[in-house]
Amino acid sequence: MEIKRCLECSGPVKGRSDKRFCNDACRNSFNNRLQTDSSNVVRKINRQLYKNRKILLDLLKEEKMLMVNEDRLLSLGFDMEYHTHDLLTSKGQTYFFVYEYGYLPLENQQYLIVKNKNLI
Repeated sequence: MEIKRCLECSGPVKGRSDKRFCNDACRNSFNNRLQTDSSNVVRKINRQLYKNRKILLDLLKEEKMLMVNEDRLLSLGFDMEYHTHDLLTSKGQTYFFVYEYGYLPLENQQYLIVKNKNLI
């Protein structure tokens, strides 16, 4: 009879016939390693979305809307590539949203920052 080997450390596996790992530590290491690559991508995207939301929140504060220059947004670490959704208005304008905070690109590198009260 062939000895089964652990998928993580290649050590001998004893016990049930369908057992794949020699102990819980090897099982955890194996599964953590499998999840690391895909989790890192999601973690990176979520981190930037959170940062973008925080920047819009801090800029808007208690105001209903605010005009801000693109240079200011970028200097704070805002990344235009990351947003959760967009909204096309009946006037043909496209607002880009990061959760409940949105921005509308205007002329001369200006942006109108708004908060969508309907999402709360």
